[in-house]
Amino acid sequence: MSVVTVRVPAKVNVQLAVGAARPDGFHDLANVFLAVGLYDEVTVTPADDLRVTCEGPDAAQVPLDRSNLAARAAITLAERHGRTPDVHLHIAKDIPVAGGMAGGSADGAGALLACDALWGTGASREELLEICAELGSDVPFSLVGGAALGIGRGEQLTVLEAGGTFHWVFAMAGRGLSTPAVFREFDRLAEGLDIPEPVASRELLDALAKGDPDALAAAVSNDLQPAALSLFPELAGTLAAGEAAGALTSLVSGSGPTTAFLARDAAAAEKIAEALRASGTCRSVRTASGPAPGATVVSAS
Repeated sequence: MSVVTVRVPAKVNVQLAVGAARPDGFHDLANVFLAVGLYDEVTVTPADDLRVTCEGPDAAQVPLDRSNLAARAAITLAERHGRTPDVHLHIAKDIPVAGGMAGGSADGAGALLACDALWGTGASREELLEICAELGSDVPFSLVGGAALGIGRGEQLTVLEAGGTFHWVFAMAGRGLSTPAVFREFDRLAEGLDIPEPVASRELLDALAKGDPDALAAAVSNDLQPAALSLFPELAGTLAAGEAAGALTSLVSGSGPTTAFLARDAAAAEKIAEALRASGTCRSVRTASGPAPGATVVSAS
């Protein structure tokens, strides 16, 4: 093969339960992921050396050196199979950057699957997931997609049943938020408190399985939301605008600053999106539904 393109979805955390800081600095999580239909595409072609390019919204914010998760994925797979990572990785970006929707993780998973196909390494699904877990906590889910519960740092996945389509509106903020900074703020706010072990909500898992948006709206939660709002108070205005427009529920997506709004159906999602665009509380607005498939080869030649 001389060119492989992989499409990878964004995610929303319908539950993000966060435990106390561990000795290694990470936190145990109960992280219920739902993949949604906003996608990055990663195209891989042979090259004389490893190179990363990017196009699309916020492309200027994407690192193009070896710190990029797509580059790290290529390097890790190459090292495991005794070859050099001499590829051109081109990212067509549509997932918000630094938005709490796993855009960087998606690129890592996409590059990994694309390089595996380009090089014919024949890596097993287990090996690919192991590499994903090395790259970052959200990367395994970007490979798997659909709906899943992540425990540990979020990288240990159990696939979940989703019995219907859930319609979402996403409002992008005017600036990003650093995930490590949000976790540090979580630790600061939690200092002296008894933090329970994170567990998945039975009500939420049942709502997902039934495809019931009202029940899901009543069960969503994000333990990082207070920390994100502490660092970015303006997000409260966006959340309020979406709820006033008829969202079943609103929440900060992951570590933020993207805010997510669950709608009853596609028509309601468009109405909420229009109201958010007119509210002046966010930079841009997108609609998407989920669950969406994980990393998928869409062309190879």
